[in-house]
Amino acid sequence: MNSVHEQHRPILAVTSGEPAGVGPELCTRLVERKWSAHLVVVGDADLIEERLERAGHSMVVRFWQPGLPPENGVFDVLHCPLVCPVLAGEPDPRNAAYVLKTLDRAIDGCHKGTFAGMVTAPVHKGVICDSGVEFSGHTEYLAAKTKTPQVVMMLVGGGMRVALATTHLPLAEVSHALTAERLTRTLEIVHYDLINYFGVDHPHILVAGFNPHAGEGGHIGREEVNVIIPVLERLRKDGLDVVGPLPADTLFVPHTLAKADAVLAMYHDQGLPVLKHASFGGGVNVTLGLPIIRTSVDHGTALDLVGTGQANPGSLFAAVELAINMVKSQSRPG
Repeated sequence: MNSVHEQHRPILAVTSGEPAGVGPELCTRLVERKWSAHLVVVGDADLIEERLERAGHSMVVRFWQPGLPPENGVFDVLHCPLVCPVLAGEPDPRNAAYVLKTLDRAIDGCHKGTFAGMVTAPVHKGVICDSGVEFSGHTEYLAAKTKTPQVVMMLVGGGMRVALATTHLPLAEVSHALTAERLTRTLEIVHYDLINYFGVDHPHILVAGFNPHAGEGGHIGREEVNVIIPVLERLRKDGLDVVGPLPADTLFVPHTLAKADAVLAMYHDQGLPVLKHASFGGGVNVTLGLPIIRTSVDHGTALDLVGTGQANPGSLFAAVELAINMVKSQSRPG
């Protein structure tokens, strides 16, 4: 591959995630493919080098800095030193500060234009919380760091795009959180980002109901009557192609999904089990509504697989490929 051409490829940051998990070794497997982007892993260079050697990859680890072009046989790492040594499969809360720093470095690079986007390997929410930092997930952390009032989690895979009206909330709190304002903004974000990042000119979005059978006209709950239906009616008047509320138990069937560009589920476990059944190991988590591009794997740290060679890089590969496509779509004319 011609290095002159490589210099014009977009640069993507890939955060290596929980250091005791599968993230670092999955990042090293990025060398198995040729990418139409310059990938820079954000993490501890010594840890990445050790994982490369363990996997038998003969790559030179380079402490990457902005302005350095890619080179054949070189694995670029934006170095963030670990706080304490890593034991594979045994997370240490003391390294939570390191994990968050890798995210901060990637976010900062995206803000400055150094990176065209960021891809995230899995972190361990519980370990970060055990360190004394409130952390409910990448999605919420990125929203706070970029000062974005509302973002939307969307999973892509298995031929589906499933966005969520609410994310990491206890079920008892979902109904209260499902306000007309939140639902309106969520659908506007999904509509806009399908156009901006996915090249969909006229998004067709299916909207799930909240209750069984979409509330049966108010006989099984009032969320549809009081919130969802009025919001959809207003958005249709504004020109958005939104259909629903549809009963979730029959929404995810092939003939219903055939012409849909995305589905909006009302809560985390309403839509994601279906998508993950269809695509686990190859799905991608996307954060919509941010001022930067961010994709992620659809799985956790897989502590039991660290060092076994059995961790599947498919989701990380798909996340990188989707981020590249989002960059290209954003840059297209019109």
